[in-house]
Amino acid sequence: MSNINADIIVEAIRKLECDLPEDVEKKLLEIREKEEGLSRIVIDSIIENIRYAREEKVPICQDTGIIEFFVKGSKGFKEIKKIIEEAIKRAVKEVPIRANTVNPFTRENQGENLGRFHPIIHFEYEDNDFMRIDILAKGAGSENVSCIYMLDPVKGIKGIKEAVIDTIRKANGKPCPPIIVGIGVGGNMELAVHLSKYALLRPINQRSPYEFVRKLEEELEEEINSLGIGPMGFGGKTTVINVAIEWAHCHTASLPLCINIQCWALRRISIIYDGKEVKITR
Repeated sequence: MSNINADIIVEAIRKLECDLPEDVEKKLLEIREKEEGLSRIVIDSIIENIRYAREEKVPICQDTGIIEFFVKGSKGFKEIKKIIEEAIKRAVKEVPIRANTVNPFTRENQGENLGRFHPIIHFEYEDNDFMRIDILAKGAGSENVSCIYMLDPVKGIKGIKEAVIDTIRKANGKPCPPIIVGIGVGGNMELAVHLSKYALLRPINQRSPYEFVRKLEEELEEEINSLGIGPMGFGGKTTVINVAIEWAHCHTASLPLCINIQCWALRRISIIYDGKEVKITR
């Protein structure tokens, strides 16, 4: 077993919800210097909110989101699933996080953030004696304006860019910009969504190692910021603070595309067991 227990996961969720990653906060401080008037006031309010949440150990946002787990390892998946379920149940009271999970038909809330196929856990096998759990919390405001497209492959990169820009333009201020955009390209419908979530786990401004993808990330970031939506939709120079793309090979007759819009509160954290000790890290 990996020595990861419910106490560690509850503590990681607490830090996830109450303390924004340093790279995201640093980027917000950088863009503050570019903004003027109301846009700068909005960024100042966001930064004050981040610091207050950290100092008072309270969630950054009242929407503590749906928490998603990405588990990599070679063994112990059955045990870690039970531990994660226990930790989620405890975190509702101990952090506290809001009980967001409901039956989609009756809207009934069990009050524990558990339910059918919840918590959401993705398992990936890796042949070595370690375990890594990446955790992502995403609220409904940004999730509700995210989109999946099955593009005609003849549309190519131009079609990808048009779909991304159109999606962001329609979302406008709803996802609480400045946003982070994770994009999944290729695979099939469900893999494109999965890739877009993985993209959000990447550190801010860490570009793709593939030159053609890196160029597309840079071009999209520039074009999205040229929309002028700005912080919280009040206008300004910064609508997006990062665009990250993950991709996979796909069927010759399809071009899956998922545009995963994330609000400024990019809540992500990792738990790593290296065979000797467990660390909570970002």
